[in-house]
Amino acid sequence: MGLEIRNASIVYPASEGDAPVEALKGIDLRMENDDFVVALGASGCGKSTLLNVIAGFLAPSTGEVILDGESISGPGADRSVVFQKHALLPWLNVIDNVTFGLKLQGYDTETRNEAALEFIKLLGLTEFIHAPVYKLSGGMQQRVGIARALACDPKILLMDEPLGALDALTREKAQELILRVWNDTHKSVFLITHSVEEAIFMGTKLIVMSPRPGRITYRFDLPFSRQFLAGHSARDVKSSHEFIELREKVLEIVFADQEETV
Repeated sequence: MGLEIRNASIVYPASEGDAPVEALKGIDLRMENDDFVVALGASGCGKSTLLNVIAGFLAPSTGEVILDGESISGPGADRSVVFQKHALLPWLNVIDNVTFGLKLQGYDTETRNEAALEFIKLLGLTEFIHAPVYKLSGGMQQRVGIARALACDPKILLMDEPLGALDALTREKAQELILRVWNDTHKSVFLITHSVEEAIFMGTKLIVMSPRPGRITYRFDLPFSRQFLAGHSARDVKSSHEFIELREKVLEIVFADQEETV
């Protein structure tokens, strides 16, 4: 059935004499199972606020969010979040970090480890299973964070700028890895990014959000992640005329929105 957001708005109450802040306005969005939706927009457009609404960290001021026919009223195991800063527990090793959420849910050690090993292998971390996470590179730490999110078997994986702190080469490799993991697990993914190229390459659907109050002003259906997964190289996909033309169109939209906020 998927996720449906119906006319959702977020208004932060006034504080210290300031006027209330309307962060989101009239958001309508539908995510089918297996969709990879990417949200893009100028800083302050409400991308992270929208992710927090889907995660259940924030309740919409108006409207509703429905997952598989049930209204979201708070955080739940059916949604996992990967943050820009991986939020790992540095005193634990890889497998103990990956199983941490399952431990909190009360699963026994054997069940936790069995679930974790599947995603540790999928994300290329098998040889580091007992390594303390503080000894891993930033890219590998982010892999651990993704494995931890997937181990809980969520319906939707929410990713808030997960690759923003990585160097350019590691970031491109991580994009490809995430797409392969998404293809293998058939999870729905909602990703926030500031990179237009990353958004167009990774998503099956792209939403572009306006400056505050955040509204969805443009929607695009994207073929490029499927092209990559069908066997085309990432470089060939990103250098195609179709990709470059859409990238320039979206850049023009985003630059115009940024100029409005200056």
